[in-house]
Amino acid sequence: MTRPALLVIGDVVTDVVALHGTPIAAGSDIPADISMRPGGSGANTAAWAAHLGGDVRLLARVGSDSGEWHTAELARTGVRPLVRVDPDHPTAVVISMVDVTGERSMLTNRGAGGLLSVEDWDERVLEGVGHLHLSAYTLFAEPGLRLARLAMATAAGRGIPISVDPASTEPLREFGVERFLAETAPAGLIIPNLDEALLLTGAPTPERAAAALGERYGTAVVKLGARGALAASRGRVVARAEGAAVRVVDSTGAGDAFAAGYLVARLRGADQQVALEAGIAAGAECVAQVGGRPRYGLDRKHLYPIRTD
Repeated sequence: MTRPALLVIGDVVTDVVALHGTPIAAGSDIPADISMRPGGSGANTAAWAAHLGGDVRLLARVGSDSGEWHTAELARTGVRPLVRVDPDHPTAVVISMVDVTGERSMLTNRGAGGLLSVEDWDERVLEGVGHLHLSAYTLFAEPGLRLARLAMATAAGRGIPISVDPASTEPLREFGVERFLAETAPAGLIIPNLDEALLLTGAPTPERAAAALGERYGTAVVKLGARGALAASRGRVVARAEGAAVRVVDSTGAGDAFAAGYLVARLRGADQQVALEAGIAAGAECVAQVGGRPRYGLDRKHLYPIRTD
């Protein structure tokens, strides 16, 4: 039996990950382990979903500087990349500085990713698709916002369920909470982390935030980090799962992996409880390694490791 595919629209990013054991010294330098990884919230979600056995497509834009590498990396995980190479702009880059707790701070250049637009759209990409998932980073640039509107309208017209990941609190604030809620109204599922959920609702607790978002969208899944996750539908919490006991190496991509685990489980018919647990398992696998993508085994040539002392 052929299962419905997952279409992800989002960003492809070159992640430069710096693991540092001491605080950043302004105006000076400190030792760090630095490596370059393929990343991007949308691409990470797509890669994890494919890694977990999903039939996954990713609509994105990359630059000619590293587009071939990124496309190959996506295909390597099993993703079908629907990727346009922009000849005039580099692939998006994020410098991720990760401290000893696994927490990260990021510097971002959106590059070609910020130019993803309706020119990249062909409604034939929805053939065989059972779910459309949007990374909100797409909405935060005007060309991507127009694409998101078109994609959601087309999917909704075909009865395809839609989910959205709010991406990050600072871009959300700049974009505007009410504007975000209005633009993503066609979605029936939202998957925020706790900070995003609280920002979007003004609620004082995770439970009340989830309930409010579940009332607005139909279903809300709130990621609570080490404390697990909870799901709410139609204004009430319907499932909750505890976090997994795991040593955090790097939190990059954990929320993307969670979304992938949850969405793949739901596409397979799992209930909310099982889907939450699948999301947590994928997130736990992600934080136990460096970078936001699934492991590739012992072949590490694609990781471009750099050691600084």
